Amino acid sequence: MSKTITTTDRKPKPRPDVIGGHTLSMHVNNQPGVLMRICQVFARRAYNIDSLVVSQGRDPRFSRLTLGISGDPAGLDQIIKQCDKLVDVIHCTEHTPANAVVRDMVLVKIEVSGAERRTEVLQIIEHFGGKTVDMSENSMIARIEGDSEKVDSAIRLLSNYDIIETVRTGKVVMARGEQTT
Repeated sequence: MSKTITTTDRKPKPRPDVIGGHTLSMHVNNQPGVLMRICQVFARRAYNIDSLVVSQGRDPRFSRLTLGISGDPAGLDQIIKQCDKLVDVIHCTEHTPANAVVRDMVLVKIEVSGAERRTEVLQIIEHFGGKTVDMSENSMIARIEGDSEKVDSAIRLLSNYDIIETVRTGKVVMARGEQTT
């Protein structure tokens, strides 16, 4: 007797052992299909990619991937080993705030009609070390960067005003000292 699988049967069930906060950096060949193969490794292990930043390296033959991921911490070492085994992955490393500088950046467009609201929003932006990168009569765009918690806090405070739009980079990471990223 065969069972019919519906789309609701395929939904992942919430797991209490899944936590976030891991940051991986990968140095890979700059080739089509590399990202797809890496994503498959994470999907097979039920990890979620929360943020992904890809940029060409100093040598155009290579790219740097920075992934913010969440999943069962017990499987993290296995994922790193599986990624390292992929043909196009030069190396894969987990980074923590203790061994790397991790930053996130957000652009936030806020509706600001009236001098009082504009002043309040500018004070919040200044408090978080942000910059105003565009301003019109009725809106402004702020750039705020820092660790993910700082960016989250700034967005939370600014959400008391009318946020029109946000665009966020995701985590970027660089190893501290002489250690390579």
